Amino acid sequence: MEYRLAVKQIKQKKFLPIYLCYGTEKFLMNEFIQFLTYEFIDPVHKDFALSHFDLNETSIDQVVEDVETLPFMVPNKLVIAKNANFLTGTRDKSKIEHQIEKLEKYIHSPVDYSVLVLYVIAEKLDERKKLVKLLKKQNNIVSFSPLKPNELLNWVQNRVKKNGSSISEQAAEAFILNAGTNLQSLAAEIEKCCLFAGAGQELTIEMIQHLVVRSTEQNIFILVDEIVKKKLNKALTIFYSLLKQKEEPIKIVSLIARQFRIILQVKELSSKGYSQYQIASQLSIHPYAVKIADRQGKLYDEQNLIDILDKLAELDFQMKSGQVEKSLGIEKFLFKVNM
Repeated sequence: MEYRLAVKQIKQKKFLPIYLCYGTEKFLMNEFIQFLTYEFIDPVHKDFALSHFDLNETSIDQVVEDVETLPFMVPNKLVIAKNANFLTGTRDKSKIEHQIEKLEKYIHSPVDYSVLVLYVIAEKLDERKKLVKLLKKQNNIVSFSPLKPNELLNWVQNRVKKNGSSISEQAAEAFILNAGTNLQSLAAEIEKCCLFAGAGQELTIEMIQHLVVRSTEQNIFILVDEIVKKKLNKALTIFYSLLKQKEEPIKIVSLIARQFRIILQVKELSSKGYSQYQIASQLSIHPYAVKIADRQGKLYDEQNLIDILDKLAELDFQMKSGQVEKSLGIEKFLFKVNM
């Protein structure tokens, strides 16, 4: 089940007895669990109606026992258990022995006064396992995959609106370009910018560029975008800014090469008919990064990209062997690729 459908059902007060949450979008998963908690548990009952467990420290049979225990002084209870690694294909490194038969029995006959939430940060579940098949059959599984590019744009715009401000689609694109695709970081930067702008005000591109704190990786992401657009002055400005932040030139070259390698890989996979979402999964990068790389790749043929990567490999060797002054070497590279 897609998480938006689960949210819709919860808003209608249609609660499932069990939710198995999995995926790599941890921020969305945490927000979903908080929303479920708010909707299912009266805040005044929280101390008696809410239990938390870590399945790396507690067995699933003990969790099920708690779920089945009648609530004390409250009408219902919510039991949340993290690190349900035994439902994935990864090796469970904890020393806890889980009697999964007890969970299987409970799935077939859940109590009506409790909701059990199992969650795990994992790209996928092991669908060969009996428990996973059973939970999938009963539609108890909620997935939290990375947002697609258009979904991420909508998420940013809705988050800004929730914080009392407004933002255009173009400015939302700029926000993602500057802040990255990590939802937790985006949420924090959005809150900061909205506080600065004031209630009812619009977030502008200029404001975003002034206020958003960019990581080294995000600076490189924008630097490469400026290289692609043949905007040498902007590329040099970002490079000099990185030097002022004491970033090592060899690391800068490595990150530039990584970004151009992604552009080449996206171009190659796109030519073979892969969708952007399939490419994101194949390369283990965010779908939004694939969207940008796909757009950038259209401005080069494959040989151009290979030549750029060769230049970066040669520059890396020259820098490490002392044949060229590091900063000067990067400046020359930027001039060459902008010719």
